[in-house]
Amino acid sequence: MSDQGLLRLLLEAFRAVDGRVGEALDRGAAGLSPGHASALIIIDRGGTRLTDLAGRAGITKQAMMQVVDDLESGGYVRRLPDARDARAKVVKLTAKGVRERAEARRAISAVEARARRQLGARRFDALRDALDALANGEA
Repeated sequence: MSDQGLLRLLLEAFRAVDGRVGEALDRGAAGLSPGHASALIIIDRGGTRLTDLAGRAGITKQAMMQVVDDLESGGYVRRLPDARDARAKVVKLTAKGVRERAEARRAISAVEARARRQLGARRFDALRDALDALANGEA
């Protein structure tokens, strides 16, 4: 058992998993960081408003705007007028974004599968449940 506090352990676990996702992306998705890959995955097929993306990712609208700016400059997404609200824009995947989203899903799935093997199914599921409870204020 480690003498480290919970926050430090969570941070180190995040860094380790994030690094593994980055390594998996290096083998498949060109030029994507784990954060960019995560953003591609949460964009709906018909497009998603920036505020909705920020909410899904659990980050500020300004932070998501930077991620979308990066993805747009890389040719993964484009911003288009929202058909339901002319004042708003939606973020849509380009053909390149669709391809790279598939690579991102594969990379993240591979890292999760590795963690499941390392921990065993029961411990992996218990970890997910515990983290979900912490994230939703249920702990």
